[in-house]
Amino acid sequence: MAKIYMDEDASLEPLEDKTIAIIGYGNQGNAQANNMRDSGCNVIIGNVSGDPFWKQAKEDGFDVYEISEAAKRGDIVHMLIPDEVQAKVYSNEIAPAMGEGKTLCFSHGFNIHFKEIVPPRDADVIMIAPKAPGARLREEYQAGSGTLGLLAVAQDPSGNAKQVALAMAKAVGLTRIGVVETSFREEVETDLFGEQSVLVGGVSELMKAGFETLIDAGYQPEVAYFECINELKLIIDLVHKQGIEGMMKAVSNTAEYGGRTRGPEIIDEKARKKMKKILKDVQDGAFAKEWVAENERGAPKLKKMREEAKEELVEQVGKELRKWAEIEE
Repeated sequence: MAKIYMDEDASLEPLEDKTIAIIGYGNQGNAQANNMRDSGCNVIIGNVSGDPFWKQAKEDGFDVYEISEAAKRGDIVHMLIPDEVQAKVYSNEIAPAMGEGKTLCFSHGFNIHFKEIVPPRDADVIMIAPKAPGARLREEYQAGSGTLGLLAVAQDPSGNAKQVALAMAKAVGLTRIGVVETSFREEVETDLFGEQSVLVGGVSELMKAGFETLIDAGYQPEVAYFECINELKLIIDLVHKQGIEGMMKAVSNTAEYGGRTRGPEIIDEKARKKMKKILKDVQDGAFAKEWVAENERGAPKLKKMREEAKEELVEQVGKELRKWAEIEE
């Protein structure tokens, strides 16, 4: 069984007299920095000067520095900039400040696990990973609650890395609900696989395939959108609250029978084999190499796919229906 830590298992004491340098003030940086500050931690922000995030951090009352300066000042350097820029920023701005007594922290283990970033051996390397977008993380914290999260230690020369990670998790609000102990490898591989095969890739393609099947059969686009896309939120909300079987009990008997008998025809053995191939590409580093190379070229494939997606009928129909829904509300 997984080890889950709660508030009573963690103390903020390891963060006393420590300066936490949050690198990046975007989605997660904003939320985690504010939660930590509200928990009584000394937080500074490292960001590129002149961009909107710098201005926002200043307006929110933080001391903001260029990334290299924040890395020097921080006892704990918490990397919350996008995966694809972390290695370059670390090499140019942060590595010179790392060394004995420093802690390098992440909320996703991509660059450590795939060795895009190789910290010095005398630095602690930890991870606290909220399993929620930044806005939700902040919202739940302010409501007196929190979100689930993960915790991992990659290097522990000080012998105190795990206690610092637990303190960070507590400061962010993760231990209010529960933080699961894992490893950088497990977090990265399960996260990438889940995104690609289910949460982002699989679900998106399933929705579009259902929509297009109905359109090809002559049904109205608006009705097809409601049935294959819009109603998905209702189902996911049920699963989130009650689990898959709870959802099955909540829908009609007709829906349950149809889902139980026809679902396996969609996710058949062929689909499961493809999932295993996707997982293998994650595990052996093939996807990581592809993603790093894509960014080194300026992400042309990703940009092209984004532009092509804007023109798809499903996007046009969805955009109009959302406008209509706003008027109705």
